[in-house]
Amino acid sequence: MEDAGSVATLMDSTSSKIQQLQKAFAELESHRAITLNWKWKQLEEHFHGLEKSLKRRFTELEDQEREFETKIVESKEMLERRQATVVAKEQASLARLQQKRDAAVCAITSALEKHRKLSSDEPAFDNSKDHGGAPDKEDKPPDAMAAESNIRQLTAPSEIENAVVKLYPELVKLCQEMNSEGLHKFISDNRKNLAVMREEIPNALKAANDPASLVLDSLNGFYSMEMPSSDAKKDSNLLGLRRSCIMLMECLSTSFTNLDQELISGMISSDAKERAKVIAEEWKPKLDDLDVDASSGNSLEAHAFLQLLATFGINSDFDQESLSKLIPMVSRRRQTADLCRSLGLSDKMPGVIDVLVKNGRQIDAVNLAFAFDLTEQFSPVILLKSYLSDAAKLSSPSKLGNTSPSAQCDVNEKELSALKAVIKCVEEHKLEDLYRLDGLQKRVVQLEKAKADKKRATEVAKPQSKRPRANGAGYGPRVANVAADKNSYARMTDRYPQYIYDRPYCYSGPTDNHVAPVLGTAAYSLPHSHGNFFGAGYQYQVAPYLH
Repeated sequence: MEDAGSVATLMDSTSSKIQQLQKAFAELESHRAITLNWKWKQLEEHFHGLEKSLKRRFTELEDQEREFETKIVESKEMLERRQATVVAKEQASLARLQQKRDAAVCAITSALEKHRKLSSDEPAFDNSKDHGGAPDKEDKPPDAMAAESNIRQLTAPSEIENAVVKLYPELVKLCQEMNSEGLHKFISDNRKNLAVMREEIPNALKAANDPASLVLDSLNGFYSMEMPSSDAKKDSNLLGLRRSCIMLMECLSTSFTNLDQELISGMISSDAKERAKVIAEEWKPKLDDLDVDASSGNSLEAHAFLQLLATFGINSDFDQESLSKLIPMVSRRRQTADLCRSLGLSDKMPGVIDVLVKNGRQIDAVNLAFAFDLTEQFSPVILLKSYLSDAAKLSSPSKLGNTSPSAQCDVNEKELSALKAVIKCVEEHKLEDLYRLDGLQKRVVQLEKAKADKKRATEVAKPQSKRPRANGAGYGPRVANVAADKNSYARMTDRYPQYIYDRPYCYSGPTDNHVAPVLGTAAYSLPHSHGNFFGAGYQYQVAPYLH
């Protein structure tokens, strides 16, 4: 800037220099003998032209200098913003890591405390007295002594399970007896309390001589040979059995928690792995007939196959690319992220998310993007807006080719379901700052109001059926002023219509939410088209069969 000031000063002094030159030129002209060809006006115009040119170029240089300084300031601000973003991400990562550390410390502290309580109460548990006395070590064969030593070594780090299995001690007995059929029946009979059983089954499995074989025995009947695949999806008993199989495999994996690889290999023998591999080879061809779109991300068959590979550690015997193609079939299951990590498919997730987006399942794609930290590559807001746009196009009456009132109701119902799914996804992943929900919530209110109005109008327009007289005499004029004596009362069957009690008592149909959500990734499903009723017609509440 000092150089520019000096240049400006020199340019301002140009006029004085021209005046001095004019005087010198006048003096020269007074002494000349011969008239010069150049006139003063010509010289003056020449120098003024040079002055204007210099000023113009000087102004251009000043503009360029200011523009350059502006770019420097903007670059510094952008670098500061990026630095702040990086620092914020680092702080968030550190906070998540600290939370995980705190949770681990709490879990270890709780386990140690329960172990101390168990140690203090240990004399109260004397299995030898309950079973008429156990044989001495000298009376046992060497193989039995070695097996008992291995079981005792495996269960020693987590003896607290014997104290935890309090609500359902029958589970321990069934596992000790290696009774897989009885285990299935017990789970089915107590399906209303699956959350409690899910916590106790991993501990009860450790009471079995061979937990891995017990779980493999429980897989018998997963595929019913007598029933076509189309009918199998409607059979509630078979669906319940399949959910129980998946839960038992998950509980076996849970029982391995906090155990090193050597202890885990002791619990799953090589024979059990070979047997699991044979089962997986039998199941694999059956998955080829499954429809990815029809499963809607809730395929029990694909989930059971992947869980079998993850639980018994045999995923290396199968092609990773073919396994990744099964992930869209289980994308709505809460265990999907853990399964992918256990199977070593984390690097395949970008391709899986692309497949989900192309198939119009953007919400599942958002959940997986958050689970594997791929939100920068797959923007959740863009995916959710695309989901609403696709849903609006697919459910429009013009697209469906039907403009009847019933078709319009279906369109509104589909739009309402899509809006609720998006709102739930935004709230679960805390995206309210990036995706405003005001407009969506207003639209939900409008659709629900229209749905309620339509229902009321239908009920009003529905003709009321008249109840016939109990004596079968038909309809007649009403008789007034009947004598009020005890014989004038109608019979019990006439006064109170008999309710029909011969309707079967049925539980709610099995839902695709096989297990209660744990990872925070939720399943999105349409409401049932039927209710739960007693034989008398009164509605009752039943917890869904989730396991």
